[in-house]
Amino acid sequence: MAEQTAPNPNGLQDDEPTIGRLIKDAQTDLSTLMRKEIELAKAELKFSATAGGMGTVFLLAAAFFAVLMIIILSVAAAYFIHWNGDGLSLHWAFLIVAGFYLLITGLLVLLGIRKLKQIKGPEKTIETGRKVPKALKGSTSTN
Repeated sequence: MAEQTAPNPNGLQDDEPTIGRLIKDAQTDLSTLMRKEIELAKAELKFSATAGGMGTVFLLAAAFFAVLMIIILSVAAAYFIHWNGDGLSLHWAFLIVAGFYLLITGLLVLLGIRKLKQIKGPEKTIETGRKVPKALKGSTSTN
């Protein structure tokens, strides 16, 4: 036996969404949008934290080599004062090593500063976050 469907008293067809369904879909879409924005912010902050961590490691290594340089320069100064006049003495060797440590220290400082300059805020998240209120209002302009 074939079923007959009763006509809709509001004059709507059965396949048209109701207001409740539209609100539920909007809530679902908004929830998905917010989750994606949070994921984007986490990804951007993770990159910045990694760059900041590497920059800090480079600066700490530079500080370590600076301490070594001070030790070497101190020993070299002591040998320089006690110079025995045999040409290229031991104190010159210590000064060459200290110069080597100074070059390493300078290189690590430059690398550390370069990495620390890579730290940025979640720019893409902020940009898309500014578009959300306009999208909710129905505005399509990208000012």
